[in-house]
Amino acid sequence: MKISTKGRYGLTIMIELAKKHGEGPTSLKTIAQANDLSEHYLEQLIAPLRNAGLVKSIRGAYGGYILTNEPSKITAGDVIRVLEGPITPVEGIEDEEPAKRELWIRIRDAIKDVLDNTTIEDLASHSDDSETDGYMFYI
Repeated sequence: MKISTKGRYGLTIMIELAKKHGEGPTSLKTIAQANDLSEHYLEQLIAPLRNAGLVKSIRGAYGGYILTNEPSKITAGDVIRVLEGPITPVEGIEDEEPAKRELWIRIRDAIKDVLDNTTIEDLASHSDDSETDGYMFYI
């Protein structure tokens, strides 16, 4: 299974909304500029996230998007499934011989386990940590 830019940028949207959770709506323009992404592409991704009930749109001059739930209650798996579809490393697992089928099932379950046990809050709290822990060298 290969996660496309839909899944990657969808997670970016959700992480940015989690960072601003409780502060009011965030515009897609703000998210696009902060992450050097296409605002038009993010507009295409936000619709399925809204339809799935993960985000809510707020209209008006200070509008934008907010998470519909606490970031700790939304998983990476929720987002990936909405934007990428079912989590399957190989199509037609049922047609494989038993040994290979078992391998593909174990791989699928491992991927699901990671995605379903990683919350958007986890991802939001990890961003930018590496930059603050480094040393600054001047030449």
